[in-house]
Amino acid sequence: MKEATDLSVLVQKSGEWLRGTGPESDIVISSRIRLARNLAGFPFIRKCSPEDREKIERQVRSRLENLPEWDEIPYVDIATLSEVDRQFLVERQLISREIADSEGSRAVAIDPSEQYSVMINEEDHLRIQVMHSGLDLLSAWEQIDRIDDAIEGEVLYAFHNKFGYLTACPTNVGTGLRVSVMLHLPGLVITQQIEKVFRSMQRINVTVRGLYGEGSQYTGDFYQVSNQVTLGHTEKELLEMVGQEVVPRIIDYERKAREFLIEKGQQDLHDDVSRALGILSTARKISSEETMHYLSKVRMGVNLGLIDDVQLATINKLFIHTQPAHLQKLHGRVLTTSDRNVQRASYLQRHLCGPAGRSDELN
Repeated sequence: MKEATDLSVLVQKSGEWLRGTGPESDIVISSRIRLARNLAGFPFIRKCSPEDREKIERQVRSRLENLPEWDEIPYVDIATLSEVDRQFLVERQLISREIADSEGSRAVAIDPSEQYSVMINEEDHLRIQVMHSGLDLLSAWEQIDRIDDAIEGEVLYAFHNKFGYLTACPTNVGTGLRVSVMLHLPGLVITQQIEKVFRSMQRINVTVRGLYGEGSQYTGDFYQVSNQVTLGHTEKELLEMVGQEVVPRIIDYERKAREFLIEKGQQDLHDDVSRALGILSTARKISSEETMHYLSKVRMGVNLGLIDDVQLATINKLFIHTQPAHLQKLHGRVLTTSDRNVQRASYLQRHLCGPAGRSDELN
């Protein structure tokens, strides 16, 4: 692995999970598989001393360096990063808010394509995650299974013959598997059906979170749907529950909601979407919350064929690139809230009004 101290290279591109391709990509932004693992012989993180955390980080790093396929994987010491850089990685979905805000020795290894990352000293000693664009849980599982096997060949996991993998949170005990799908559901929000849909989901041990996971707000009509518990269920059962039972049902509800909006009044919907695009393209200053709100409408408009000169991948990337830490990284300095609102508006205009809005890449 190679030490990565400059994150600016990540600013100029976007991760694979934001490509806007893959099955059901009009509604499903990404599929994520996460595994929670702990090392045998160490207490859980909340009981670890600073010295324990340092030993865990050194041991994991040295063992990962034994894997030839990890030679070119960037390794980031989170403890040495600025607040902006930590927030940047959170916005990028490469680390959790918990590890960004915690103290002591902690790090993350990041795949250059951003398909996977391995967090060290989060809530558990190891959090391995893989993210793919669209509804692609099976291939994401196959990839993370290979990564987990490679790591387990180098370290000894905390494992109980009866309970399975031991984790800091009881809901993760067993497989340690969290199957998560990020959905864009503006139709259900507009038709005020979203709460009813998710109340029905809670009865089958599914949890719903915001864009940045546990504790985050629902913004831009984005919702993360995932299994609530792992104990007593196999990996196959959890994948099938989320990927074949729950998510297809939500997708069907969202499609019907969009069809209802078109049938009810396509002209009104087209006007609403066009107004949103107009505000994003002409505003002199705009907040992050407003941007998420209007981008959500535009994204739905692109998928419904109401807007034909903006790429879906461009909209997906703008959701992330207009976040506070990304704007500050793009400009190479800390910006006040007021300055960010001005720079965000300028950035949106460049990518929605110029040729970049019609391509698959952002600069």
